Amino acid sequence: MRYWGILAAKLVTGAAFLYAVWYGLHRSYTPSSPHVLRWNLSPFMHDLPWTGLVLLFFLLVQGVVFLIIWDQRYRCRTCGRRLRMPVMTGRYAQMLLYGQPKLEYICTYGHGTLKVPELHIGGTQPSDWQQHDDDMWKELYSYDEPRKE
Repeated sequence: MRYWGILAAKLVTGAAFLYAVWYGLHRSYTPSSPHVLRWNLSPFMHDLPWTGLVLLFFLLVQGVVFLIIWDQRYRCRTCGRRLRMPVMTGRYAQMLLYGQPKLEYICTYGHGTLKVPELHIGGTQPSDWQQHDDDMWKELYSYDEPRKE
């Protein structure tokens, strides 16, 4: 639930920022062509500088949404923290033996791992999130126990 809350908070913050930029553009721009003022037309598509500003604003909106989604992809699905410790698995030279090359990220609190494919052969391939059980580090602790023979 925290994962989706962080996404919603980022989207609301981004929308507030973009609205402030849009409001500032509207307040500061005065149309330069007289027919827009005379006929009370919308400056979009009738005034070239305003249309260029709208294009730049549209590109800004696309960039902000892209950055929000890109940041969200690399967060833990349970706690919402950034995933750390990228490890490269697989090899390009021996894909048949070791599989496709992937980058594996891990939640430092042990909630899960994210496997992101490095090689996209047939279009985009989805990332693979694997949730771990409560004690992910039990493999390391098992060596401390005496072996039963």
